[in-house]
Amino acid sequence: MRNIGLWIEKVGGSRPLTHPCFSPFSAQFRRVILAQNLFLSFSHNNFYAIEFDSWPTNKYSLLILGEEKRAMNCPKCQLDNTSDSKFCKECGTQLFPTEKIPSGTETLKTPTEELTRGATFAGRYEIIEELGKGGMGKVYRAEDKKIRAEIALKLIRPDISVDKKSIERFGNELKMTRMISHRNVCRMFDLGEDHGTHFITMEYVPGEDLKSLIKMSRRLEVGTAISIAKQICAGLAEAHRLGVVHRDLKPSNIMIDKDGNARIMDFGIARSLQAKGITGAGIIIGTPEYMSPEQAEAKDADKRSDIYSLGVILYEMVTGRTPFEGETPLAIVVKHKTETPQDPKLVNAQIPEDLSRVILKCLEKDPSNRYQNADELHIDLEKIEKGLPTTAREMPKRKPLTSREITLTLGWKKLLLPAVVVIVLALAGVFLWQITLKKAPAPPTSAQQSVAVLPFVDLSPQKDHEWLSDGISETLINALSRLKDLSVPARSSSFFFKEKTSNIQEIGRMLKVENVLEGTVQVAGDMLRITADLVSVKDGYHLWSDKFDRKLKDVFAIQDEIAREIVKALKVRLLGEEEVQLEKKYTEDFEAYNFYLRGRYFWNKRTEEDVKKAVEYFKKAIERDPEYALAYAGLADCYIIYGSWAWLSSNESFPESKKAALKALEIDPLLAEAHNALAFDTFAYDWDCQGAEKGFKHALELNPNYAVGHQFYSEYLGPVGRFDEAFIEIRRAQELDPLSLMINAVAGKIYFFAGKYDKAIEQLQKTLETDPDFRPAHVYLGDIYLKTGMYIKAMPELKIADDLPRIGLAYAMMGKTAEAYQVLKELVEQSQHKYVSSAKLAVIYLALGENNQGFRLLERAYEERDYLLSQIKVSPSFDSVRSDPRFKALLKKMNLE
Repeated sequence: MRNIGLWIEKVGGSRPLTHPCFSPFSAQFRRVILAQNLFLSFSHNNFYAIEFDSWPTNKYSLLILGEEKRAMNCPKCQLDNTSDSKFCKECGTQLFPTEKIPSGTETLKTPTEELTRGATFAGRYEIIEELGKGGMGKVYRAEDKKIRAEIALKLIRPDISVDKKSIERFGNELKMTRMISHRNVCRMFDLGEDHGTHFITMEYVPGEDLKSLIKMSRRLEVGTAISIAKQICAGLAEAHRLGVVHRDLKPSNIMIDKDGNARIMDFGIARSLQAKGITGAGIIIGTPEYMSPEQAEAKDADKRSDIYSLGVILYEMVTGRTPFEGETPLAIVVKHKTETPQDPKLVNAQIPEDLSRVILKCLEKDPSNRYQNADELHIDLEKIEKGLPTTAREMPKRKPLTSREITLTLGWKKLLLPAVVVIVLALAGVFLWQITLKKAPAPPTSAQQSVAVLPFVDLSPQKDHEWLSDGISETLINALSRLKDLSVPARSSSFFFKEKTSNIQEIGRMLKVENVLEGTVQVAGDMLRITADLVSVKDGYHLWSDKFDRKLKDVFAIQDEIAREIVKALKVRLLGEEEVQLEKKYTEDFEAYNFYLRGRYFWNKRTEEDVKKAVEYFKKAIERDPEYALAYAGLADCYIIYGSWAWLSSNESFPESKKAALKALEIDPLLAEAHNALAFDTFAYDWDCQGAEKGFKHALELNPNYAVGHQFYSEYLGPVGRFDEAFIEIRRAQELDPLSLMINAVAGKIYFFAGKYDKAIEQLQKTLETDPDFRPAHVYLGDIYLKTGMYIKAMPELKIADDLPRIGLAYAMMGKTAEAYQVLKELVEQSQHKYVSSAKLAVIYLALGENNQGFRLLERAYEERDYLLSQIKVSPSFDSVRSDPRFKALLKKMNLE
């Protein structure tokens, strides 16, 4: 075997190597395992994962991308000849090598344009939206112009497309998968090619994939999980009957459609049971977390391999995690082969014993000890389901809200006696009513009602009024959240469901609300149509619905009317001041309001570039309406972010924030958002704890349901060491805005300051599950790993966050002095053209043991009013110098001691 590339991987980090001559049969190797995390497209290459112990202190994994003798195809008779052949052994035609062997670090490329909405692919498929990315490539929702129907279009990755045998294999497999016709299986249509790009068309299933549902709910109810698993069994049973094995069954390949039905996707990479040897030798198809032991060894996978994968899925549905986890794909694969899974009941005590046994039977290492077919598993799941409460047996479905169907099949004799009883009771009731002539009192209302305002949908012909539909939802959220007896999730949580197909019950559970408001907006010329529906989460009943056909200029009046109708329908009692707040308008200018909404959208992203965009939009809103108080409050919040993340110096940012907040209060003295921003400035820049606390409390008195108000207050309480109160405030913020990335990340930071490191890590990892690119969560997670000595884990987090000062601190704490000084040099160079926090430089010097230089920089930071100093009382970055008299003097000067 000729080696063409090596990869040495250490836990927490990896580095590519090249090696001219390497023998996998050396005595230093302990174990050789075939492994692959997704799909190996090089049909003539073998991919090995080898553990060896040539280093005494560290455990490494070595991946070898090697090549057998490559076959050369004869252009005349198509015979495969070995790579050293100059002439065809069959017909004597001269052979010329036409393929370049990819190296271990080379990426195969086929030109493929980025498909955007409205683009046409292959002259036939009009792109509607990108649905996601998988191991094989990108998937789009598209309209097939030829048959005028929506389909799912999967573009196969270029490195797979160039391998003719891979494409041939998919074509052969598609012949079998197209035969599968079952309500729990997504139909496969065709394999095509356009300008070198191969693609698969399949049925488009609107809904949510199972992985997303598990992430959103942490874990599913037992009854729901069993219902989904039964449907997957039914789909697999039909596929297996036709001789097709999926081989990559996982939650992201299972869609839950609008009616709650499970649909298995991606049978396109399945293999016919009768077609032995189609797949290249040594090639593994699967995903590590859901891969059966036999797949991990590149052995033939039959239907029992799908049973194993379904067992993993069922385990994840009821526990919220997969049975085997690891830092690398190899580590996970090895566990599937060698470790016994933990009893799921130990993870979730609510799981019935019978279900736990069923799951563990699916996960048996030896295929002969598992269920031998999907029907056997289905039977056992059905038995367990019958033992559950009736209400927990069925998968919740989103049915039409205008009607409720109840179908009973009972004999007339069974109906007779109940009917007589009902009639007698009814007559008795009428008789008693006539005697008493008293009206029954109205049922008591709950102390606090709750409603989630979902983003209204733009139904305008050109789809060009999304800003208006979003604005209506935002206005209603702002207005209703000011009512003390009404709980309303904040914008970032409600808008999480935008363009998603989650059912009402799922939304209600995730946001912890009893009611949901849905609506649509349609604009034609100067005419506006708005529909609104207030729906009960519990039973799907309409509490109120209406349609408004007005002039576009009347939109604000319509919003007021909708808000009043919601309050009326929910029987919320309004005080006089609340009635004024409910109908309050901050601007009459459509464009100003549109700019404000966009500003808040970008502000929530928390990247430097996005906050810069937010500033621009808030300023545009103010240009349109100089008396727009909310826009000034938004501008104040932006400068707070600039200062707290050190993108601008505190002397530049916080005075600007204070100026904008004071202008907002000049226009509207009762604006909670402005009081909240001003309180943050008072603490972060003035170091006036008493004044800040007074401001935070006043903001929350004005609007107790202001989630960001509770968040900012917690960011004051944590740094001053009042952790119990900080936890109360951040939890209240999470209740009001459960899906806010920033609020959840701040919760992790406060746990960190309080020394609750495990809880902090768990919180931040959950935040990153919602958005893996959310920078603040990576920063805080890196801080925790540094404090706990997990440097290998810290560095990737800080590099993702692109936080150079923290990377320098990590080098210093790891003892990599030269690298730390190099970072300091780079930061000093950067300070010539941009602001660099003196406090952040000081922290690196303190970690290097240069305390004198560190304190000199801390004094400079004090003069600059550096925001980081407001956290020094609790920040672990200063633990090494807490006993130093200079540190105590600094705390005293800042009113923190």
